[in-house]
Amino acid sequence: MGYFAGLDVSLDETAICIVDESGRIVREARAASEPDVLVAFFGACGMAMERVGLEACSLTAWLHAGLTEAGLPAICIEARQAKAAMGAMPNKTDRNDARGIAQIMRTGWYRAVHVKSPPCRSWRALLTARRMLLNKRRDIENGIRALLREVGLKVGTPSRKAFPARVRELAADDPVLASLAGSMLTVIEAMTKEVDQLTKRVLDEVRVEPTCRRLMTVPGVGPLTALAFRATIDQPDRFRRSRDVGAHLGLTPRRYQSGETDIQGHISRCGDELARTALYEAAHSLLIRSSKWSALRAWGMNVAKRRGMARARVAVARKLAVILHRIWADGSEFRWGKPAAVPAAA
Repeated sequence: MGYFAGLDVSLDETAICIVDESGRIVREARAASEPDVLVAFFGACGMAMERVGLEACSLTAWLHAGLTEAGLPAICIEARQAKAAMGAMPNKTDRNDARGIAQIMRTGWYRAVHVKSPPCRSWRALLTARRMLLNKRRDIENGIRALLREVGLKVGTPSRKAFPARVRELAADDPVLASLAGSMLTVIEAMTKEVDQLTKRVLDEVRVEPTCRRLMTVPGVGPLTALAFRATIDQPDRFRRSRDVGAHLGLTPRRYQSGETDIQGHISRCGDELARTALYEAAHSLLIRSSKWSALRAWGMNVAKRRGMARARVAVARKLAVILHRIWADGSEFRWGKPAAVPAAA
């Protein structure tokens, strides 16, 4: 008889529920959220596990790697789908969540989430850390603008290099304001230095990664976009068709169809935000900054004339996702124009 287990993972403890093929609960327990502890628990229970399910969370990759290395059939499932399946339960507890995940494993009503390889997780950590510093630096800059604006001082739109000098110039007549602004400018200077170092690390990684170098042959795609796409997709054979990548990254519109109602809405934004943002910025660069003609840019500009530049950026970002996957999957080159027509046989 096969058994199915559900793990509801939290930071310190994991709720465990094991059910048999008929759905009857065989065993419930709580264990520390450590791979060795969980492996020891399943080894001691003496049951042959068909599937061991756990929701996608920050600890998932670490726990999944430990369980699979020990020979357990661990499966990471999509959190939103698990929430929908367990939404009928009146009480939400860790114990009930583990029960629900175990039943999902038994019935097979789940969508497995791809657990990325260690290099991809490392690249994503690098990109996430860089973006976090950029966001915090922007928040501090906006805070300085707000402090000065309260006393009627307007910073304007200086360049990033001229921003500290402009702030010190405006706050020079107020000792208290000058001291506060000086402290915040010191933090900005330190963060800028660290951002530059992380950017250099990104460039160093891309320089030795052959897939990223191939992806950068596409116009508008730079090192950040190439590495974000490489780290997000991880394995191109996960997708049966290249057009599925756009939907995976949340770049396709939502649709609600019921009876005679058929509504097509905004893009779903259900995929990876890091890669989706990078592709959107690459599309903007292709449409606005690129000076070299390509069929992709011409198509995007035609969309911009009909639907506006914002929608054109999304459309080109979706096209870029498809093109990058196809170039990666079959080793082809980017086609700047349409392929030449083959002459008909006489």
